[in-house]
Amino acid sequence: MSIPGMGAPITVKPAAVGPVVTMTDRAAVKAKSLLEAKGYPDGMLRVFVVGGGCSGYQYGMAIAPQAESDDQVVPLDGGVSVVVDRESIPMISGAEIDYVEDLMKSGFTIYNPNAVSSCACGSSFQTGSNPGTPRPC
Repeated sequence: MSIPGMGAPITVKPAAVGPVVTMTDRAAVKAKSLLEAKGYPDGMLRVFVVGGGCSGYQYGMAIAPQAESDDQVVPLDGGVSVVVDRESIPMISGAEIDYVEDLMKSGFTIYNPNAVSSCACGSSFQTGSNPGTPRPC
């Protein structure tokens, strides 16, 4: 782009932006199965962050029959889409959703690169820029 009378043209490159969240194949299969079992074969998995938990913020998941106007929709492999609301995006951008099934627990787990600390259960966390308000477990 160049502005008349302002000298040499300026090159503007769009910033490289990755998906808000990713999901392992195991988690995608489980999410698709869950959506179908609950009667929402075309539904999406909503991932969000709310205040609370013993570290300051906690993750939440729900079935979303459709996206809201301010949601970011992330279509993923395996026919599953994840929706994230605008307020949660900065807290979980770049996170990976996995599904864990072992002797101790089974369920979705979020690996969040924005979390600088988390509680032992792994569902509550703090970010470096906004620690939130911890509450008793």
